[in-house]
Amino acid sequence: MDIREFKEHIANSNNIVFFGGAGVSTESDIPDFRSSNGLYNSETNSTYSPEEVLSHTFFMNHTEDFYKFYREKMIYANAKPNDAHKALAHLERQGKVKAIITQNIDGLHQQAGSTNVIELHGSIHRNFCMKCKRPYNLDYIIASEDIVPKCSHCSGTIKPDVVLYEEVLDSDNIDKAINYISKAEILIIGGTSLVVYPAAGLIRYFKGKCLALINKSATSYDNMANIVIKDSIGKVLSSLI
Repeated sequence: MDIREFKEHIANSNNIVFFGGAGVSTESDIPDFRSSNGLYNSETNSTYSPEEVLSHTFFMNHTEDFYKFYREKMIYANAKPNDAHKALAHLERQGKVKAIITQNIDGLHQQAGSTNVIELHGSIHRNFCMKCKRPYNLDYIIASEDIVPKCSHCSGTIKPDVVLYEEVLDSDNIDKAINYISKAEILIIGGTSLVVYPAAGLIRYFKGKCLALINKSATSYDNMANIVIKDSIGKVLSSLI
């Protein structure tokens, strides 16, 4: 199947689900994790690896060091939606895209105008006090004079509502994702190497007619897809509209 046939499928379907990873946001200048220039291969001033820092155990035991890394490497408050985010929002407004399932925590899909976004790994825009559960937005975290932001109500430690290593994904989000994927006619997977589980395992629930993979590098699922495109995801998705 070539790109022209893919466009025809998109034009004729009103039941599309998009599953995306870090590669969706690299065109908004947010680094991914596993590429040569990604977070896991970047130089840090820490004796700990990024995987260690982004774990529940590290957060609990070295909260200040966690926040130093988190503020520098995970928060991109000035990032703007790119062509991929905008195209998906446009397709949702047309009634074609029913859900966006994302592994990203940057909130750019919502900023672009998408309304039905399932955030498997949480969001930097949601934060909560571990003691009294009071919610806080990203601006509060950024404005905090302390490295570790504290609750204004009870002085408890505030934790980002992101899923760290050793933590489980929200079961409601998993159930929603499975429901949308299992009923979709077209599943578009973009910007993900499909190596992070359990999220990557969700695609086995797809039983529709067209599985499309858009990623700059090969994935272990390429041979299962109806169409594989190794190109800019913003460019490809923009061409669909």
